Amino acid sequence: MRLPWSAWLLSPALLAVACYGVPYNEYILAPASRHLVPLEVLEVNGSVTNPSSLTQSSGGNATFDGPASVTFDFGRNIAGIVSLDIGSSSTRNGFIGVTFTESSLWISSQACDATADSGLDSPLWFPVGQGPGTYTAEKKHNRGAFRYMTLVTNTTAAISVRNVQINYTAAPSQDLRAYTGYFHSNDELLNRVWYAGAYTNQICTIDPSTGNALPFLGIISSDSNITLPDTTPWYSNYTISNGSSTLTDGAKRDRLIWPGDMSIALESVSVSTSDLYSVRTALETLLSQQKPDGRLPYASKPFIDIVSFTYHLHSLVGVSYYYRHSGDRAWLSQYWGQYQKGLQWALSSVDDTGLANVTASSDWLRFGMGGHNIEANAILYFVLNEAQDLSQAISNHTNANWTKIASGIKSAANRNLWDASNGLYKDNETTTLHPQDGNAWAIKANLTLSANQSSTISSALSSRWGKYGAPAPEAADAYPLSSAALNYRPTSSQTNPRKRSTLSAFSPAGATWRFAPQPGDLTSVDAGYTTALGLFSTTFKRSENGDYQGLTFTTPQGTTGDVDLAGVEGALVSTDGERISLVKGTATGIAGGSWELEVASQ
Repeated sequence: MRLPWSAWLLSPALLAVACYGVPYNEYILAPASRHLVPLEVLEVNGSVTNPSSLTQSSGGNATFDGPASVTFDFGRNIAGIVSLDIGSSSTRNGFIGVTFTESSLWISSQACDATADSGLDSPLWFPVGQGPGTYTAEKKHNRGAFRYMTLVTNTTAAISVRNVQINYTAAPSQDLRAYTGYFHSNDELLNRVWYAGAYTNQICTIDPSTGNALPFLGIISSDSNITLPDTTPWYSNYTISNGSSTLTDGAKRDRLIWPGDMSIALESVSVSTSDLYSVRTALETLLSQQKPDGRLPYASKPFIDIVSFTYHLHSLVGVSYYYRHSGDRAWLSQYWGQYQKGLQWALSSVDDTGLANVTASSDWLRFGMGGHNIEANAILYFVLNEAQDLSQAISNHTNANWTKIASGIKSAANRNLWDASNGLYKDNETTTLHPQDGNAWAIKANLTLSANQSSTISSALSSRWGKYGAPAPEAADAYPLSSAALNYRPTSSQTNPRKRSTLSAFSPAGATWRFAPQPGDLTSVDAGYTTALGLFSTTFKRSENGDYQGLTFTTPQGTTGDVDLAGVEGALVSTDGERISLVKGTATGIAGGSWELEVASQ
């Protein structure tokens, strides 16, 4: 019997973890156990004896005497199902409520922060007066993304609690701390950001049967006969995909599948946990909900009838990214027809200007989006170039019509939307707005005409950063994730949309690769990740004048690739003694293996 793709994809990495340990595991935020207790008591209101006993896996009881509450801090966002071990209650009508929140600003003994767009969620109430024993929330009340949890009693009863525990349910098919990738540099904040990003993807990966059911909520009923503030019942019991695990947009508020995550999360997942299985189930769900005309959904059910041009494209990006990182050609072949139909739906919006004319309005962080929009066209240009790679893999040839359309988009965008005086693209021809998303995507997609133009955009975006990072003027200066142009440094790869400017895989799973580090102002880097073909890794230090010291890199045996060290003079020496001279810092056709940079003497 043929094993599922995910089974053999992860096995080499997990073997490596077992044999050698996970580098820099002190940065990993995922818990070592799925049975969690609070880290510490944050605050106490009313009469509670010995509340700190509940921060230990064993010990004495905490006693609530009359109306009281205790707020616990787990130290980071977690997700799961709460259980209370009750010792005694002085009344058979005793209840304990539990509330959750991600932020200390929303701690409350009466409500949780919302799983919907606004409002408050009801507490969970446990009828603990029924006697000693363990009371566990139902699976439908699986709570995602909370750091603070408050236990509250609102009667005159005395109730003793022996233990509080969370069954951690995020990333259900993962060995939580067995990362297959790692990153470390001299910048401690950057190190923590990298691992926080990896953990965010883990906590957004869920059991598919625990999706957000709020869109289907009909008549709101109370969970108990206790008087509550204006709160809403909440449920996580909607099945959103097949399989045992899937990647969603959010651990709490958006436990649904959204295509927009595929342009960001998929690559992050690949280089950290390699949980491509959960990505695949999400993509297959979106593909299964494709309309007859080729349009892919704005999000998984119940949002499949909403039209979004950019989110449609993000699904296509997800297909190409999944293939690039997994190497699963059989999977790509299975969905190739749907992919082409989806691309054709997007191309039907291209008018005689050479640009796509967007009439859909449901796109991320944009109000009244429409026309010859720079973000939409940059993503479409990116998808067209990715599509050529996929076509080459499936049928061993590219599509001349796609090439022509892509060329037209690039020419028209730079002719009609480029604002040289501001060093940024306009949102469309009818506005002076210079959006963050469209300009960042223009760099990512290589829509620019030169490396200098890309650098100009990067500088212009960086110049308007504020206290909270990169503003998005297209959404009233909201501050979303940092722009893709962060720390951009132009390289010769900007003239070729199929080349990436980092240590990256060109062809599926890294059979061909390009090593072109862009460390910015970092003085040391040690990083690596694993694909089905093996380990890709590098380590180096840099002097104050930018010279590399002790640079080594490793790629799997049987692979080949190119090296670009930006003009460094010297040679590459393999562990087998092979020596390859660099020409203006470059070398091509390098065989997989371990190589070290030998810098030419001054």
